[in-house]
Amino acid sequence: MSYFAVAISHLLGWLYTAAWSLSFYPQALLNYRRKSVSGLSLDFLVLNPLGFACYSTYNLVLLWSPVARHQYAQRHHGRSPEVRVNDVAFAVHALVLSLITLGQAYVYKRDPGQRVSPYTRLLVAGTLTGIFVATIVSATTAHFEWLDLLYLLSYIKLALSLLKLLPQAWLNYQRKSTIGWSIENVVLDFSGGVLSLIQLVLDSWVSGDWKGITGNPGKLGLSFLAIGFDSLFLLQHYVWYKDSTLTLLDTVDPHRPASTTGDGEENERRPLLGAEVGGERAV
Repeated sequence: MSYFAVAISHLLGWLYTAAWSLSFYPQALLNYRRKSVSGLSLDFLVLNPLGFACYSTYNLVLLWSPVARHQYAQRHHGRSPEVRVNDVAFAVHALVLSLITLGQAYVYKRDPGQRVSPYTRLLVAGTLTGIFVATIVSATTAHFEWLDLLYLLSYIKLALSLLKLLPQAWLNYQRKSTIGWSIENVVLDFSGGVLSLIQLVLDSWVSGDWKGITGNPGKLGLSFLAIGFDSLFLLQHYVWYKDSTLTLLDTVDPHRPASTTGDGEENERRPLLGAEVGGERAV
């Protein structure tokens, strides 16, 4: 039974890694097709790579640093941290893709007044300063170990994950539309959150250490945040703003009739799962 559970855990790990990794592509491709980042929060684009830089460091060090793993074992009755190679693969891949998406904001068209807020600029500066100070403290004192620094990075990632999604949810609310925000990204992210949570619970059950769930706060928190916010975005897209008639200037050819929209906007209006039935689209 234990061998079977371990095999299932590995399968879940790579499935969630695939879902979360693939979730970055629909948004980047949507931006590319539209040649625009209209409808996409620039605060989200800035905070995303910073958060994944923290999460990549957390996973890389906790998986391969003998010092960090020894400190973890001392606090958890000799057990190893519940971090897998697929966790590292996801985090590093996410960092690269989030940097690419951020770069699109500097190349493609933006709405008038679409810019990074002063609060986000201050948050980034404060976060980088805090990490620098914490690193110095960890290297010079025995009361704040390297494991504590890694936990701090995971908490920063969780905080940034919350703070990066709030502006996007608010932007959708203000525009009463999700056009420009890829729903495929949301569905894949939601799936990854569910699979990641199941794997974490299964790993803790197999090892007999239920504290392993809370011993990996980064993974646990990311799963809950993904499930919670993606549920909100799904409601915005399919329930609250599904009849939105907002027209984005950058998705409309001015030489076409006013009722004709660009491919990017049309794709965002189309239900994710639908079929033509009797000449009408059914979901």
